[in-house]
Amino acid sequence: MSMTDIDTAAAPARSEPESSKRRDIIDGARKVFFEKGFDAASMDEVAKAASVSKATIYVYFSSKEELFEALVHNDRARSAEQLFEFDPSIDDVESLLRRIGISFMTMMVQPDHIRLVRMVMSVAERFPRVGRTFFEAGPCQGGQRLANLLRQQADLGRLAIDDDLAAAYAFFNLCQSNQVKGLLFGVNAPPSPAEIAATVERAVRVFLAYYGAQRSGTRPPRR
Repeated sequence: MSMTDIDTAAAPARSEPESSKRRDIIDGARKVFFEKGFDAASMDEVAKAASVSKATIYVYFSSKEELFEALVHNDRARSAEQLFEFDPSIDDVESLLRRIGISFMTMMVQPDHIRLVRMVMSVAERFPRVGRTFFEAGPCQGGQRLANLLRQQADLGRLAIDDDLAAAYAFFNLCQSNQVKGLLFGVNAPPSPAEIAATVERAVRVFLAYYGAQRSGTRPPRR
């Protein structure tokens, strides 16, 4: 790609917010990657889907790997935000956990999420940074945000927690049961809302059986 191409491509970006053009490219990339997979997707196809020139893409992203990494980061950050959207006036920890669990599982079983996880796993060995981005922007961020919420509930006397982060991951793992693994390997059909609700209900009961405030005398001291 010549400097002339770059200059020509950069001109439209100066006439509109950079974030808007970048978002258009990522949205186009999402369509192509989800349809073709990472390896089969081409930057020409991404350019067509985003209604930009290929030169314009390279103004914002130096490679297909960098573009995919940006897509992964955006999708995981957006999912984390949606997961923790709830009424802050809720003071019933059981209802709060149930709300988060159902939101979490509804997101986890979406076909696009399953496709994204499969793609990340397929390239993580070749491009470890992509795998790290997914892990840090997804499981790590979600786990830390739930850990902070659980600590707030514990400080209010509603839970008895010794390790905030371990408790957060325990809850997410209980909610997943075997449903997500079944989808990843193409064994199971997506669970219905009723099946998700039933699985989350079990997760909430098991979680509270161990971390409920009424069992505070059995908890080891917080580290």
